[in-house]
Amino acid sequence: MSARLPISSSPPRAIALPQVASHFPAVPPPVDVMLTVLPPQPCPYFADRVARIRAIHATRIEPEMYHDFMDAGFRRSGRMLYQPVCAGCRDCVQIRVPVASFAMSKSQRRTWRRNADLLVRITRPRPTQEKYDLYRLYLRDRHDGQQEDSRGAFEAFLYESPARSVEFEYRLPTGRLVAAGICDLCSRSLSSVYFYFDPDESRRRGLGNYGALREIAFAREQGVPHYYLGYWVRHSPTMDYKSAFRPNEILCGDGQWRTAADHTG
Repeated sequence: MSARLPISSSPPRAIALPQVASHFPAVPPPVDVMLTVLPPQPCPYFADRVARIRAIHATRIEPEMYHDFMDAGFRRSGRMLYQPVCAGCRDCVQIRVPVASFAMSKSQRRTWRRNADLLVRITRPRPTQEKYDLYRLYLRDRHDGQQEDSRGAFEAFLYESPARSVEFEYRLPTGRLVAAGICDLCSRSLSSVYFYFDPDESRRRGLGNYGALREIAFAREQGVPHYYLGYWVRHSPTMDYKSAFRPNEILCGDGQWRTAADHTG
């Protein structure tokens, strides 16, 4: 799932168009577009590093074209498509699961059973006050109360999508919402965009892992061959859970997908 990034309602001001320095170039986008290199910001994964991305603002993009952007190492945040171009670092790499060959581990099967009582509804994304309240609860737990988004920022981040998106709602038998997940869908992939949940319920249920399992199950039901989990960040403990969905494949620096066991960076 993707790191949270600031977005705006208009394209960001261009800083520079050439690729910034790195130990190998970023994969080029699938079409000829003008990319904006944004100013450096603190790395969300490593305190001693500086992050940089190049991006483009998209009002609308065909689902299959967005898939091609993902296969070039891009993700999206709201209407912004972005790609890491950090100087000297390429630890953020796309990870995906071949749906047909995915097999749950013992731990994942236990998580699946623990959540068998949840009611799951899959529909078009729709922001509501109920979801905003859950999102704020999630942020307070994950960010020690230091991050607070307005209702408008919440909708821009999660519910303004240039692609074809679907939303998963997870409810207790009583009807109370305990989790929600946004995904982008096309014939070749289901891509997890963001998942937020009730922290208290998740301590017993493992809602984050269950959400990924449920999304993989949906992809299988729809005949979608690959499930994209976003960036896997090497050496970052918070990203370790993504590699537990096996088998999985990593997008390498030459633009080719390889099994994680074969990945050499």
